[in-house]
Amino acid sequence: IEKSYYSIGEVAEMLQVTASQIRYWETEFSLLKPRKDRKGNRLFTKEDIQTIKLIHHLLREKGLTIEGAKAHLKTSTVLTKKNFKVIDELKEVKKFLEELRDQL
Repeated sequence: IEKSYYSIGEVAEMLQVTASQIRYWETEFSLLKPRKDRKGNRLFTKEDIQTIKLIHHLLREKGLTIEGAKAHLKTSTVLTKKNFKVIDELKEVKKFLEELRDQL
């Protein structure tokens, strides 16, 4: 059973980044707008997590700066999301194949 909302700690652990990185990216990228509960705790949806993965990909894997990633997202958001989805799915396939190989 999957949850509707995830805490910032759960998201940080899931993506192997720090909670402070996520909070910083939230201030820098207008695409990232998690809901907040009454106490002010951030609540992330699956779409928010995909956005964080996309930002992480642009910054860490493609080596873009914050400004470069913002410009990239602004000019080609739809194409970037589609490309990232394919990359993410390929990573899952690779992980599955590696696990399969290790079992042989």
